[in-house]
Amino acid sequence: MYRLVLGQKIRAQRKVLGVRITSAARASGISRITLIRIERGANSICIDAYIKLCKALGLDLDILKPLGLPMPKIEKNAVEFNIDGAHIRIRDYPQLRSLSWQLNHDVLLTDEEAIGIYGRNKRFLEIHEIQAHERLLMQRLIDECGMEQLL
Repeated sequence: MYRLVLGQKIRAQRKVLGVRITSAARASGISRITLIRIERGANSICIDAYIKLCKALGLDLDILKPLGLPMPKIEKNAVEFNIDGAHIRIRDYPQLRSLSWQLNHDVLLTDEEAIGIYGRNKRFLEIHEIQAHERLLMQRLIDECGMEQLL
């Protein structure tokens, strides 16, 4: 059941992005047949293939929640914990929030993750609506991390 639900969500994301099966498979480093089997919920697909595909499509594996089980409660301060340099809170930046609609907006991103979101979704950026503090973030990512010039 979980494989089928996960496969459907992966397929839906690929369709939303307008990515063909062959392109998605190539970008994630898996075969086209493996991608088709993942989307259909087939047995015997290694977790590494799921991880590669989800990463290529900008998905997080927490998209699959346990069916019928309560989700564990996350303490309010838990998102403040800085893991591996994650420090950019999605909800603090309106454009980043709209580009990463599928993610929990209380999640902290690393610079690399934010660059990935901005880069993959640059065609959806509303440049004229970027607020000053988000422009500063983007400029820092350009200056310090080599993000593509989007402003």
